[in-house]
Amino acid sequence: MTGLRHALLAGLLWAATAAAVADEMPASLADFFQGLETLSADFSQQVVDGNNREIQSATGRMWIRRPGMFRWDYMEPYQQQLVADGERLWSYDKDLEQVTVQAASEVLTATPAMLLSGERPLEDVFEIHEVATQHILLTPKNNDSNVTELRLQFNDGGLQRIAAADTFGNTTVFTFTNVQRNPLLDRQLFTFEPPAGADVVGEAP
Repeated sequence: MTGLRHALLAGLLWAATAAAVADEMPASLADFFQGLETLSADFSQQVVDGNNREIQSATGRMWIRRPGMFRWDYMEPYQQQLVADGERLWSYDKDLEQVTVQAASEVLTATPAMLLSGERPLEDVFEIHEVATQHILLTPKNNDSNVTELRLQFNDGGLQRIAAADTFGNTTVFTFTNVQRNPLLDRQLFTFEPPAGADVVGEAP
């Protein structure tokens, strides 16, 4: 079970890098990020192997506050939180009673949490290709992460799916539902305090 949780969280981090709007961006991508300040949605996450067989899955809810803040709460099949407060990335495993903390800049390179949270301009990190209408392919400019490509699927201007392929031949797919664009989100939502009694691994910057 621990290996499953770590793999799912790795898939999330591979999928998220910042996106700033550029004139040369495909219209569906530019329209989505234009004026985007906050975002919330339910998500399902599946990891499939090279034969398209599902090997892992999870569900939960996510919140984004740009720039640089996000929170992903995994609810099934386990409870885990991933919180970026603008400086630190906190990962809390409720069952293991363990918290991991590290500088966000050290782990959020060419990933889905970065893409949505607006930490860096998208064009600085990826080559951008419009494969079809509302279907965008992103390929990393550097090989400093396990991601080999990201595919974004939009539907009527909204983000429907992110698929992140990795160097191990697996693909992590995030599907979003109940999406709310620019909801009022309190900054406190992105503040994390380790629960009493939890082991803390790492040092906060």
